[in-house]
Amino acid sequence: MKLATLKSDGRDGRLVVVARDLTRAVSADGIAATMQDALERWSEVEAPLRALFNRLQADEAEGAFDFDPTQALAPLPRAWQWLDGSAYKSHGALMDKVFGMDPPKTDRPLMYQGVSDQFLSATADVPMRNAEEGIDFEGEFGIIVDEVPMGTAPADAMRHIRLIVQINDWSLRKLAPIEMKTGFGWIQAKPPCSAAPVAVTPDELGAAWADGRVHLPLNVWWNEAKFGAALGGAMGHGFHELVAHAAHSRRLVAGTIIGSGTVSNENYREVGSSCIAERRGIEIEDQGEPKTPFMAFGDRVRMEVTLGDGTPVFGKIDQQVVEAAP
Repeated sequence: MKLATLKSDGRDGRLVVVARDLTRAVSADGIAATMQDALERWSEVEAPLRALFNRLQADEAEGAFDFDPTQALAPLPRAWQWLDGSAYKSHGALMDKVFGMDPPKTDRPLMYQGVSDQFLSATADVPMRNAEEGIDFEGEFGIIVDEVPMGTAPADAMRHIRLIVQINDWSLRKLAPIEMKTGFGWIQAKPPCSAAPVAVTPDELGAAWADGRVHLPLNVWWNEAKFGAALGGAMGHGFHELVAHAAHSRRLVAGTIIGSGTVSNENYREVGSSCIAERRGIEIEDQGEPKTPFMAFGDRVRMEVTLGDGTPVFGKIDQQVVEAAP
């Protein structure tokens, strides 16, 4: 099934069930008020939500209406926790070139904890203070879990993955190496992320969900020019392994979001990239220096995922970078 959060009087919006083709929706009132409410009571609400989804698919849902993605917030407009991985080795290798750093000598999953109290909607303008700080998009897949006990093993973590989402993890590349060299986490280099309007249960992906990975291309356009279509299945660690890593010494609350890191493939020259910094890394390899600039005010980025038959999965992220008000 597919779920979204529409604007309402409350900060957390209201939960709706969305048709598979993203054309129609129906309120989940009486089942769960918000996405967070649903995740905290998943064992209780999953069956009635699925029944409502099936009625919507059969055009039998009372009160159904046209789904307008511009009225959608992020599936979780704010989350208790946002943990972002870096699970694509080809991306990590290129970033080491961009930042002039030695690669970490570890087989452990790479992960940091980012800002979670705000996720931008898929069509919201993205305010930035300074275009000279290296504004960059990062196309990712992400998962949302129900409550995960401390010490959960990777094999057991799969059953806690309730929803899959599509994320744009905004970055300020000029600030990232400064903060990385302190040995502490990112603060200034990582503004709030954006999320596509619809969250989906893993079964909606069919065979494209396997081994804790999304085996679909993430299509990216920058100012209407195709920028990349890297396949999500190339993760060095699957989402179930990222969940287990995060839960090693703590319980994960329901509604924790975990990201894959920038989707990247070894054949990046053929499939393109999901962020500008990676293209700059390719240029360093091929030409000795980066040529592509980072984003400017007024630039747009669009991201979308579809199944092989063209069915939209998460809806589109389509955003413009604007100068923040003083």
